Order: sequence, then structure tokens, then C-alpha cells
Amino acid sequence: MHLRGQAQLAIWSDIKPEQETDYLHWLTREHVLERVGVDGFLSGRVFRCEVADRRRFFITYELREAGALAGPSYLARLNAPTPWSQRTMPILQNFARGGGPVVARAGLGCGAVVVPLRIDLEAAGLLTAHAQQHLVQRIAGLDAVAQVWLMQVDAAATGVPTKEKSMRRSEEGAFDGVLVVEALHEAAARAAVDALMSKELASAALADREVFAACFQLDRRLAGLP
Repeated sequence: MHLRGQAQLAIWSDIKPEQETDYLHWLTREHVLERVGVDGFLSGRVFRCEVADRRRFFITYELREAGALAGPSYLARLNAPTPWSQRTMPILQNFARGGGPVVARAGLGCGAVVVPLRIDLEAAGLLTAHAQQHLVQRIAGLDAVAQVWLMQVDAAATGVPTKEKSMRRSEEGAFDGVLVVEALHEAAARAAVDALMSKELASAALADREVFAACFQLDRRLAGLP
């Protein structure tokens, strides 16, 4: 039985349009399957958007608990990248990565589109459980929003040096929270973000606010893993 994970890993990266075919094949035919096979990883979801002359991707993995981020199974994979991964890591641009416990969640199901926001939890006034849950419940109650979740980054776990990390040309960036709005369509996602920006996150969002469309999902059951 697939149980709701208590943590997430969130990853952003850009590639050039001419690199997209090989990149998508790597993701869907090797990389996500490899990651979902790691102890403590439950599922992986890939989202995509077009930004000017780039293709931008948001990938999130659902984890049984945050300890999987620094666990031996995951670190073993990060320190032994496949040949395909060794070819792919250096092309990733504007790379950002952070993982940790999900501290608040509201809503039901998964949306067709998502807006993942890297945020400063202190600037957003989201350091208490009450404030965190109040925010996600309010946004999840908006029209055509499926669910909202807030993850607090475990900097120590996601900052462990690895071979994969050394192969990437861009730094992972620094942020301590990720708020993800999952909606049924783009208009609802943008309306939800507009509501956030008019109040809590006006000065706390740390990056662009793109809407990403779902393009691939895999969980342990679909991969035939226990």
C-alpha cells in the first residue's frame, strides 16, 4: 500500500531546447526509475514549462521521511552516477535543489499544473505550525486548487558533497522553504499565486513564479518495486 510520504525533494533546472529530447529520455527511461528505487523514495513527478529560449523543469520526489535524503542508499546513487547521468549533469543550468520534511499540507489529489515557490520562511511569517497550516488551508480552498504543500529544507541533508553535485556547473542556491500550489488548470494556479503575492509572500518569494505542466510520473508500484 502506498502511504503518504512525510518529506519531499524539489529540483529545478534549465536546458537548451535542442537538448530536450535526450534529457527527457534520460529522465523517463533511466533517472526517475533509478531514484524511485532508492530506499525511502516513494514516487517522482516531472513538470515542464517553456521560458524564452530555455526549457525549465521542476522535479519532485516524495519520500517516506526526510532521513532518506542523507541515507546510504541515496548517497550511493549520488556518488556513482551512470554514464548517461555523467553526460547530462554538466548541461543543467540554473540548478536548484532542496529537500526536507513537509510541514503543512491541505487539499486532495494531484494537480495538472503546479507553481513551486522557493521562499524565505521567516520573511513570510511561516515559522510556526499554526501559520504554516493556516496558509496552505486558505490557498487549497480557492477555486480549482487540488492541493498545497509546504516543505522546509534540511540544509545539512541536501548539502552533503557528492560526485553528482561536483559535475554540475551551477550552484544549488540557498532557500529554506518550498511552497507548491497544485491546480487543475493554469488560470487557477495563477490566481492562487496572485492571492499569495498580495499577502504573505509579497517579499518572501525568492525566484520566478512559472506555471509548470505535468509531463511524467512514476511511483514504486508502477516500477514493480516493493
